[in-house]
Amino acid sequence: MDTDVAAPSVSEIIVRPVRDVDAESLGRVHAQCWHESYDELISKAALERLSPRRMAELWTHWMNQGPAYRQFAAVRDGEIVGFSGSGPARDADAPRDRELYFINMLAEFRSTGTGQKLFDAAIDKDEPAYLWVSSANGRARHFYEKNGFVADGAEHTEPFLGEEIHEVRYVR
Repeated sequence: MDTDVAAPSVSEIIVRPVRDVDAESLGRVHAQCWHESYDELISKAALERLSPRRMAELWTHWMNQGPAYRQFAAVRDGEIVGFSGSGPARDADAPRDRELYFINMLAEFRSTGTGQKLFDAAIDKDEPAYLWVSSANGRARHFYEKNGFVADGAEHTEPFLGEEIHEVRYVR
């Protein structure tokens, strides 16, 4: 008996703007994505403090910030499996006006084209933008480089769930 499970097809993924009714699902998926993505970067104790309910509250705030903010959900069979968001630059010394805040998806949807669909929704083709990414996240750094971003030499340490993550800035 064949027990291999086929990777999800990108054609099965619909990317659409987030809606108010998505907050709970987004909170749950966001928390799960962080568990899957950051388990090697921060302690298990810090991740255990992560609350899907708190993430849902954050999403409720994020999706009501106005038209300059772009947030999208990747949906498969009616279920949210990933998300992306961009908006006005948050840094005083920002090299671009638009910042990509996040792209996350459940682990099973990595390397399926889902991330590219989410990126393309949040950042217009050839749009100047910048982002911060963990210096230890080689997969994400490669993805951004593939999309025309380059590390510009800026670095900082970002508080994250009571710990710290070293981040590098990418610009295009």
